[in-house]
Amino acid sequence: MNIIFQILVLLLLVFLSVVFIFKFIVEPVYVALFNKPIYIHYYYRIRKLSIEQSNLLEYNFSFYRNLTNRKKSYFNHRVASFVTKYQFIGKGGFEVTEEVKLLLAATYVMLTFGMRHYRINNFDKIIIYCESYYSVITKQYHKGEFNPALKALVFSWNDFHEGIKCENDNLNLGLHEFSHALYFHGLKGRDQSSVVFADGYDKIVNFLKQPDVLKGLVESNYFRIYAYTNQAEFMAVVLEHFFETPSRFKQEHPELFSIVAEMINIKEEYFI
Repeated sequence: MNIIFQILVLLLLVFLSVVFIFKFIVEPVYVALFNKPIYIHYYYRIRKLSIEQSNLLEYNFSFYRNLTNRKKSYFNHRVASFVTKYQFIGKGGFEVTEEVKLLLAATYVMLTFGMRHYRINNFDKIIIYCESYYSVITKQYHKGEFNPALKALVFSWNDFHEGIKCENDNLNLGLHEFSHALYFHGLKGRDQSSVVFADGYDKIVNFLKQPDVLKGLVESNYFRIYAYTNQAEFMAVVLEHFFETPSRFKQEHPELFSIVAEMINIKEEYFI
């Protein structure tokens, strides 16, 4: 019995050593060399969506349609996990249906599909109004916002749904507000996907400091002028464009497109 116990302790120590070496030595070195985590999708148990739920994603997201069946199963798992983790709250009489949850979840999953650590903790609830809502803080009507103090994302459903109905107008409220949450997590998180995100962000900041780059972006009229309000808004607008008009983005601003693709680890093949 003593020998068995000693063997089990030894095996546990070996396992913990391997985990420690992988987490604190092997993967950080890999990320430093290749600027991406060693793996993205590994799940103990894959959660599934019903055929009707999968069809809803097929209908609304070209990004989802372009995935292989295997990648779709990963996408479905993340959507199901997202719906389980976060609280959905209807306000002003808005009814939160299964469709509402799935479309919101799928928008976020699309944005973070290249990241291993995707269920971030700087928000825990999603508040949905039927239409634009009045903010007692700004004394203005809003379509959406990310409120880190309340750990909440807020959406006008009419405006959110309008954003996913037209996939190539570079106006996607869901992507925009989820990008704000991702931006704040990515610059503070310690997971390897956050390390890659923060590195990409630094590259974008340095890229914009190059002579005439910012002027050229403004003059191209590709990004709406609101993008230049501040760094957080620039990132949100850039990520909207990345998913809505990737071919045009790459054609007009190839260097910036490449940095963004690397930053969120999204492959170009997803847009074919």
